[in-house]
Amino acid sequence: MSRAAVTKTDPLPAPDPGTAPLAGIRVLEFSHMVMGPACGVVLADLGAEVIKVEPMPDGDRTRRLPGSGAGFFPLFNRNKKSLAIDLKDPEAKELVLRLADTADVVFDNFGPGTIERLGFGWSELSGRNPRLIHCSLKGFLSGPYEHRTALDEVVQMMGGLAYMTGPPGQPLRAGASVIDIVGGMFGAIAILAALEERHRTGRGQQVKSALFESCAFLVGQHIAQYAVTGQPARPMPVRLAAWAVYDVFDTADGGQVFVGIVTDNQWRRFCPAVERPDWAEDPGLATNGDRVAARDRIMPELKTRFGAMTAEALSRLCEEIGLPFAPIARPEDLLHDPHLAATGGLLEMPLPGGHVARLPTLPIELHGTRPGLRLAPPSPGAHTAELLTEIGVPDTTVRGLAARGAVRLAD
Repeated sequence: MSRAAVTKTDPLPAPDPGTAPLAGIRVLEFSHMVMGPACGVVLADLGAEVIKVEPMPDGDRTRRLPGSGAGFFPLFNRNKKSLAIDLKDPEAKELVLRLADTADVVFDNFGPGTIERLGFGWSELSGRNPRLIHCSLKGFLSGPYEHRTALDEVVQMMGGLAYMTGPPGQPLRAGASVIDIVGGMFGAIAILAALEERHRTGRGQQVKSALFESCAFLVGQHIAQYAVTGQPARPMPVRLAAWAVYDVFDTADGGQVFVGIVTDNQWRRFCPAVERPDWAEDPGLATNGDRVAARDRIMPELKTRFGAMTAEALSRLCEEIGLPFAPIARPEDLLHDPHLAATGGLLEMPLPGGHVARLPTLPIELHGTRPGLRLAPPSPGAHTAELLTEIGVPDTTVRGLAARGAVRLAD
């Protein structure tokens, strides 16, 4: 029966909130740093069995990064299994190939040509497993740059984002690994699209995502601005404001609060609340364009008025009249954010080494709940024996591989 011919359907059964949408999907992840693990954690949090293939003897080197890299592994590797194995060992490599034969998805974010040299590229695996989705997460998609090695910071610089973030002459990378994460998310989107297509065709395919093109997508709004206005976008610290009030204000207690007024209705509610009802009646301030032109008149008074208030009082005023506002927070402040605490936005998880962390979950709801924690970030090789046993490797063989350093077993 065609879709157009359907006039009535029986009610569908209520979805089981305990069944994750990607349950039953097996993923092999060859990755390190952020882009690949970010792709993997999206799939894992949605219920896929994600097997992180780690190098011998101590696993992903990202586990041991200091400083600003210390948070990479715990955030992006929950809900995954760890297989620590020497891919250059012929016997061990054959076992990973057998595991790939059981997978729905294989992806990597290694440098150009690396996964192919290891023997796990698209051409090698698709011949064995025609239903496989193979995803390459790279610095650049196909083209003149595809041979280059890239980092988040590299593409932010060459893709215009650092120019837009810093003041003129001082390009500045964004304060998080935004391109790595977005590139990983686009990889997950491509994988999901390929899985959906496989439902219709029965065949897998190779898909790709890349850092440079992800950055270009993010700055696309500025490219479009240039196309529309003929004027290049200026860096954010000195940009021509789109709205008259869209600023960070200092407060009397040493805090700072961002306040925005982006509609005429918000402006009309705002004026009497700050004891300037005359502004609401002023024809020179009637529209947003009028107010942008009059910023030199508006802003000094607002800075003085808000500067005499505490951050809490200014936030309360904005919330009461329905303005966009935000006290300026540091990342660690979110550990105590009442909204995240009330809605399951933070997952408490044990980490290798005996630490415990509360970290953000995916920013989505499914069946009214946030994705949860099934597996803590694993120690290197925590699931090696389990996974090899599942594909029929005898226990004596597993122990023999471990004894000669080809695999690592759970500590």
